[in-house]
Amino acid sequence: MHNDRKEEGLKALGGKSVYKEDYSPEVLESFENQHQDNDYWVRFNCPEFTTLCPITGQPDFAEIRISYIPDKRMVESKSLKLYLFSFRNHGGFHEDCINVIMKDLIKLMDPKYIEVTGFFVPRGGISIYPYANYGRPGTKYESLAEQRLATHE
Repeated sequence: MHNDRKEEGLKALGGKSVYKEDYSPEVLESFENQHQDNDYWVRFNCPEFTTLCPITGQPDFAEIRISYIPDKRMVESKSLKLYLFSFRNHGGFHEDCINVIMKDLIKLMDPKYIEVTGFFVPRGGISIYPYANYGRPGTKYESLAEQRLATHE
């Protein structure tokens, strides 16, 4: 088991936090999953996510929940924090943010399964809770994605 993930070339972990001014997927980093022999869930909650309405420029606040079943690579949590923070000055609709986050994480680590939910604070009397998921095509995880989407409330 690796105790020092610096060997994998991680830059954010242990370094000074540098916050980007706009959407920055390049800050995402991954490391090797040390337990590829079994399936398990990893869940992140980001209760202080902010982005800007692309029309009005007003801030939107949300809790972002990311759950995934890793394969060979996993997202490094500090880089994920810096990445999510990069949406702060970015203009993005709620649904777009959730899908972009999911697609960036798929590109980074090619998980077996992933789902991303945004619990956006009401603005104008309406709250929006977009949900997106993905299961690797041709595997049991594709069926899992279909089932979870069909039964999502």
